[in-house]
Amino acid sequence: MKLRVGLIGLGPLWDLRYAPALRALGDRFEVRAVCDHVAHRAEQAARAFQATAVDGFRALLSRPDVDAVLVLAPHWYGALPILAACEAGKAVFCAAALHVDLNEARGIKDRVEASGIAFMAEFPRRQAPATLRLKELIATQLGAPRLLFGHQRLATTAEDDDHSDSTPPHGDRTNSWRNTRELLELVDWCRYVVGVEPSSVLGVSHQRGATAGDVDYEMMSLDFSEPALPGRGPLAQISCGRYTPASWPEAAAFRPPAALQVSCQRGIAFIDLPTTLIWFDRAGRHMESLDSERPVGEQMLSQFHRSVTSLVRNSASLDDAYRALAVVLASRRSQRDGRRVAMEFR
Repeated sequence: MKLRVGLIGLGPLWDLRYAPALRALGDRFEVRAVCDHVAHRAEQAARAFQATAVDGFRALLSRPDVDAVLVLAPHWYGALPILAACEAGKAVFCAAALHVDLNEARGIKDRVEASGIAFMAEFPRRQAPATLRLKELIATQLGAPRLLFGHQRLATTAEDDDHSDSTPPHGDRTNSWRNTRELLELVDWCRYVVGVEPSSVLGVSHQRGATAGDVDYEMMSLDFSEPALPGRGPLAQISCGRYTPASWPEAAAFRPPAALQVSCQRGIAFIDLPTTLIWFDRAGRHMESLDSERPVGEQMLSQFHRSVTSLVRNSASLDDAYRALAVVLASRRSQRDGRRVAMEFR
């Protein structure tokens, strides 16, 4: 079955990830309409896929020839396209990190569940070939994870501040918001690798200037222990920093850390996204390059196609997105209060 889709916001990864994936999956997807706050960009994308550029996401969602929407950037409208899709009964693939508090997120989750639409949140790190291979090794060779270290080092530029695709709703331009997407994905990644929910989180941040929210580094410690036995189970240290100016290109590219390091019962693994996995056990060093696997964009859209066309509704992705956001917001509460925060998912 070919799924007729509309695009809401093109986002910074349109040319690199989504456009190639949609072309490769032309037997499963047909782009019928495109909406972006930059009209010229929407018209270019529409011409490339022989689709129609439309003014506004509501006009797109009202089209009878659109079965599902791909929300690829939040722009100013935040969660409104998701809520409108619920009203229109259209499936949603969401690649945008929404700037909402936990009560708003719970309200969105309730609306999606009540509407019965298929919903998928994009988490490319868990779909990367290296991650899937790591899960196999944990089950067979390496044993259960004990310690996880994930760090994302990003360059800071004036262009980042002004980039329209990175501008959050309500005019919030803080680095704290810009870090949210990276932290959400890192939290979900560790949850997926460990296979259980964190019981508590401790957050720390560094403010580089006098403006509230002008944060250049955030770190959180996730304890995956049983609540009654803190420190006995897996522990993850996650951080995201924007402290290297892009005007120093050599410094920005110098010795990037492994995207994820995992110390297990019987070995240790290092992931460089998307396809490189190096692991060590008693036999020594093993290096695996998984370049033959399908690109992550194709894998995620194929999964979305299955979730829409399947008769069985899968809400796991929605729960994952909600829980990852709950952890990030709890970490920020921990930063403010100066204490570890217990996690209670509802």
